[in-house]
Amino acid sequence: MVIIKLDNITFRLKEQQDFSWLEKYGKAFWCVDETGSGCICIGMENAGKRYFLKIAGVNTIEADVTPEESVKILKDAVPMYYDLEHPGLVKIVEAYEYKQFYIAVFEWADGECLFDHWNFEKYRRDNTIKSPKERFKELPASKKIIVTDVLFSFLDNVSKRGYVAVDFYDGSIIYDFKTGHMKICDIDLYRKAPVINDMDDWYGTKRLKAPEEYIKGSVIDTQTNIFTFGALVFEFFGSFSDSEIEKRYVQNRFVPCEYKDWQLNRESYNAAVKAVSASRNERYKTFGEFYNEWKHALSLL
Repeated sequence: MVIIKLDNITFRLKEQQDFSWLEKYGKAFWCVDETGSGCICIGMENAGKRYFLKIAGVNTIEADVTPEESVKILKDAVPMYYDLEHPGLVKIVEAYEYKQFYIAVFEWADGECLFDHWNFEKYRRDNTIKSPKERFKELPASKKIIVTDVLFSFLDNVSKRGYVAVDFYDGSIIYDFKTGHMKICDIDLYRKAPVINDMDDWYGTKRLKAPEEYIKGSVIDTQTNIFTFGALVFEFFGSFSDSEIEKRYVQNRFVPCEYKDWQLNRESYNAAVKAVSASRNERYKTFGEFYNEWKHALSLL
């Protein structure tokens, strides 16, 4: 492992790399180096304009893929940022190759990641610091409902454009606690339908997975995404003990919280329960159908 210094930031890589070529974007002010994607993520600022750079091929310390594979993944993902353009998605500025790297440049999105795993050790060391996930959970329901509205719209757009949201979870959400605005920041593994699970354990966190994501050969589709989003809605408005969450990892199964641990009304609880039905045939067929049921439920609050 080596320590790289760039302007006022430092980050770790498996090998020495030269990043002086980034000076055209100004000065580095932020970075995340603990990524399984093999990308380094760097925030740059130039004359008051901020950019988010995702650089593939740099061999991060926790990479699950080779530098060459990380380049291919990001290169394949870039067209989707254009095709799935949406107010809830970070806006891409440009993308290009440079030496062995591939770089995607985005407009900067203010806020904090709702599942910032690279800071977990900091929270363990100091339990007085609340994670963005914890702070988001404590927000008034009205503010979280606004976020769910944006996510409904975004995921409906993904489905209508013929894509499947692969590896969608709260780690893909940037939330600005000052303004209440949110952005989806990572769609790199999304795929054009049809999609078949070619793994025993499909991409994504066990906290939110649908049953078919554990079965090789299963179809991964809109109903799968509806399940994942329904599970995320439970994360937003439900309460779970640490042991209940741990069971998801042990049993490979998401179970909704009981109604007594739900923040909203019975009708909205029932709507979310339908979304996470174990049988895909019992779930909503479209995000539009789910959203209509959800909004009707909320109108009864």
